[in-house]
Amino acid sequence: MSYKNELLEKLIVDFLSKVEKAAVLLQEKFGTRCILRLWHTKKIERCGTIIDNITYELHGVGCAVYLPEACIDFDYGPNGRTDGFDVWRLYLLACELPHQYEKHTDMQVIKSDFEEYIEMGKLEKISPSDGLYVVKGNRFV
Repeated sequence: MSYKNELLEKLIVDFLSKVEKAAVLLQEKFGTRCILRLWHTKKIERCGTIIDNITYELHGVGCAVYLPEACIDFDYGPNGRTDGFDVWRLYLLACELPHQYEKHTDMQVIKSDFEEYIEMGKLEKISPSDGLYVVKGNRFV
């Protein structure tokens, strides 16, 4: 099957791009992309400013970064990886940018599209014990 969901792929690429932008900002500010350990050792606050009007908020195993264009909420994967995502994270971004991703502001629609991509082998779990997924082979075919 050669089904291609261009809007879902655009949303995933946009999500990963925004996560990368946030991770670079965190690296520049704190010297690391994964700031969970800094929070757990009380070297930084749970919430704070990265630069200018860009702020962060840590939660569980993840971080929300409030970029000027949208809030990007991601979980850290194994070894601090930031290239993982799930339906919920994509849905949140779609709701942040409804003019771009109106179709995927419906949880049932995005869940169905996401599950179809898993079944087609376009997405795979980041690790067997994790709920995050990555694009298989780091690219869409």
